[in-house]
Amino acid sequence: MIELEGLTKRYGEKVAVDNLTFTVRPGIVTGFLGPNGAGKSTTMRMILGLDHPTAGDVRIDGTHYDRLQDPLTYIGALLEAKGVHPGRSAYNHLLWLAQSNGIPERRVREVLGEVGLTAVARKKAKGFSLGMGQRLGIAAALLGDPRILMFDEPVNGLDPEGIHWIRTLMKSLAEQGRTVFVSSHLMSEMALTADHLVVIGQGRLLADTSMAEFIERNSRSYVRVRSPQREALLDALHQAGVTAVDGADGTLEVDGTPAEKIGELAARNGVVLHELSPQQASLEEAFMQLTAESVEYHAHTGAPLPPQQQWGESWRKG
Repeated sequence: MIELEGLTKRYGEKVAVDNLTFTVRPGIVTGFLGPNGAGKSTTMRMILGLDHPTAGDVRIDGTHYDRLQDPLTYIGALLEAKGVHPGRSAYNHLLWLAQSNGIPERRVREVLGEVGLTAVARKKAKGFSLGMGQRLGIAAALLGDPRILMFDEPVNGLDPEGIHWIRTLMKSLAEQGRTVFVSSHLMSEMALTADHLVVIGQGRLLADTSMAEFIERNSRSYVRVRSPQREALLDALHQAGVTAVDGADGTLEVDGTPAEKIGELAARNGVVLHELSPQQASLEEAFMQLTAESVEYHAHTGAPLPPQQQWGESWRKG
């Protein structure tokens, strides 16, 4: 378990992390989201004692990181996959890490096999591709067989097979009762991996909730309807007190009314439907909605804001 309480980090007048309080619990994959500059990497560095907080506290299973004996056996982390001496082989890189934390040498061979690097174990890291370096960083995180694992952009540089592998690995680790905390900018991948989300913006907590609740609270759900008898359908909806708005390609979009009710209404009025489909926003759309006011760097294209940034107000929990 990772516990943050009032965690704050200032660099001069800039507040990088602002009074963060949340808990990363075992048995689930917790996703850590936020726009660029939100403070995610700084938060992860403070969890590992690489940066010291200006205020607040963070504990690993109730203990500060710098008080852990053989810390790799408590928490394994991938923050920067390139943090490897280029002249050292994959095997020797993991071996010195193992020796520094009282981990048996056999574990080095085990994790190299687990991440698929056995064939290149004796090759120097300077010859590794980005994906191979990423696998070596994941091997280092797994080395101590820790109960807590933390990954920052773990799919960076991996091919489709590798992405599927790391996704399956993280879910498997959580199913074993371990604490898994992962940060990523790939929303489609996070949607497939995470059970719970912690979202920050400009260093502040925006959401601490389940994936399903996050999407439900921060996005628009509606029913898309298509009919060759569009005007008759509009009349039937209007008479029933149901409001429809124009959608793309001649469709209608209906908020607040279940698809079943719309279908029954059309049937009673003899209206043919070619499409009747509930639409639920994606994690990416929900994330954009919640963090619209927390983005530090905006690209100015002259295009209008996407619809999800025009819906309602963001919510805050935690």
